[in-house]
Amino acid sequence: MQDREFSYQTAAEETWRIFRIMAEFVEGIEVMAHIGPAVSIFGSSRAQPTDRYYQLAVECARLLALRNYAVITGGGPGIMEAANKGAAEGGGKSVGLNIALPLEQIPNAYQNIALDFHYFFVRKVMFLKYAVGTICLPGGFGSLDEFFETMTLIQTRKAPPMAIVLVGCDFWNPMIDWVHSTLLDQHGYVSPEDMHLFTITDDPHVAVSTVCDYYEQHGTPIGIPPTAEEMTRHPQDRMTAEGTVYGVPPIGPRRRSSRP
Repeated sequence: MQDREFSYQTAAEETWRIFRIMAEFVEGIEVMAHIGPAVSIFGSSRAQPTDRYYQLAVECARLLALRNYAVITGGGPGIMEAANKGAAEGGGKSVGLNIALPLEQIPNAYQNIALDFHYFFVRKVMFLKYAVGTICLPGGFGSLDEFFETMTLIQTRKAPPMAIVLVGCDFWNPMIDWVHSTLLDQHGYVSPEDMHLFTITDDPHVAVSTVCDYYEQHGTPIGIPPTAEEMTRHPQDRMTAEGTVYGVPPIGPRRRSSRP
């Protein structure tokens, strides 16, 4: 009897969790769909205002705002605060995608568009779904996760092509050297062309120009329905209205119905 009650309770909790997830997606899409071209800036929540990387983030965001790009951050302190500050000072849209955490996440005062999330994965979708480029500054596990997820989505064509810029040569070069020597040269776990999906620089002007120029030259196919010619292509090469590629469905044993 107790097991059955536990099962009913768990099922009810999971059902309500689905609605909570849906609500976060709905609110996020309703707000983010209207911000226009935007660049996501990632980086540590622990950087101080006196930190060189903090100042670089301020300048990157300010330059983006001057070119009429919205800036998206995680809404917290450190690099996130710096980027929201630069965007606000540049007169642009300064978007903060805040998340409830036991530690570190204190919303910064420089957001003029703010959303609150409970789920990391919903928040991460909003970081990239509405971005036309990303700028990554030094950070910890969260920043590295955001960089590698962006790389994965672009490499697999599950996100439209965009420029990825790593700001901070002394921070990023050792990691990229390891990726090149270990993942590429030693094991072949990545392809040579993958190493050209990002740019490393210390210059905020180079970072912003790289991201904006790529978008302005190539654009993104988000929201554009497939053409008649595209519809004749092999399914794995067809573009979705979101600008991603359908790809090849997994092939494997079909699930058998449990019904007689």
